[in-house]
This record gives sequence, structure tokens and C-alpha cells, in this order.
Amino acid sequence: MEKFSKVKETIASIEADVEKFYNGGNAAAGTRVRKAMQDLKVLAQDIRAEVTEKKNTAK
Repeated sequence: MEKFSKVKETIASIEADVEKFYNGGNAAAGTRVRKAMQDLKVLAQDIRAEVTEKKNTAK
């Protein structure tokens, strides 16, 4: 559950940068968005592994 909260926090933290990049054309904001998306990918993989492990040990 902690990792899912981190996903939500990361998305909330980059919202302004997404706005700046898409509506303002700020290239630096785009770089920050790309980094945050990579972090989200890693978190998502961790959550997937955790869910799989928990599901398999429950059997």
C-alpha cells in the first residue's frame, strides 16, 4: 500500500510540470515529466511483483 501511495504522490507532484510542458512548451518541464514517468514505471513493476508474490503465497 505504501508504494501505491508513492505513485499517487508522484503523479500529483508532476501535474504542474505536465501543464507547463504541454501548454507552455517548457522543455525542462518535459524532462522532469519523463523522469517522473520512469520512476512510475519502476514503482509499477515493484507493485506488480509484490502483488504476484502475495497472491501466490496466499494459496
